[in-house]
Amino acid sequence: MDEAAHPTGRDPLVLLGGTFDPVHAGHLGLADDVRSALGVSEVRLVPARDPPHRPPPGATAVHRLAMLRLAIEGRRGLTLDDREMRRRGRSYTVDTLKELRDRDRGRSIVLVLGADAFRGLPTWYRWSEILELAHIAVAARPGDPFDSALPEPLVALWENRRTSDPRDLVAARAGRICIVSITPHDVSASAIRAAIARGGPEREAVRPLLAPAVWDYIAAHRLYAA
Repeated sequence: MDEAAHPTGRDPLVLLGGTFDPVHAGHLGLADDVRSALGVSEVRLVPARDPPHRPPPGATAVHRLAMLRLAIEGRRGLTLDDREMRRRGRSYTVDTLKELRDRDRGRSIVLVLGADAFRGLPTWYRWSEILELAHIAVAARPGDPFDSALPEPLVALWENRRTSDPRDLVAARAGRICIVSITPHDVSASAIRAAIARGGPEREAVRPLLAPAVWDYIAAHRLYAA
């Protein structure tokens, strides 16, 4: 996306949420892929304090926030937004988008979701309001026919709101769904936590998946140990 695609001179505000428990190479690679595909200068990482759609995180909010700061330190194009960590109660995405929209009525906002998260969107709190506040960029592996297995509530939404052109995400402030092709990253935070808990060679095998500063932090605080 070239500069002419941003008529206001401002990039869309691109948000990638998650528990980041712990933040790993897959998270960072996804953020980099999205930033490149959308032609924006930064992607904001938004860690959830109290995620409503999954079991409680293995590390506290304080530790997860600290690891995320370490992981992106000096990394071009990735920034941290800790508003959900500062907000009490469940970390509902719609509340975050509403807060950002109230602060800037005209700027385009793009929420990045993995293919599985997008399929599960109808289970989210006030999910039908999300496209009133932001666009959605669905991060999918090349060739992933994720749209062939959409739940019924998403079928019409997908047909009416989808676009293949990322420039459409700046033509309006919200309301479109765009697929972003990403590099496959076969790594999961749950597998990393399990390997660290088992210790020994399995623990060492996942070390390259974490930024050195994050690995050192986990070791220093004995996070995820059995």
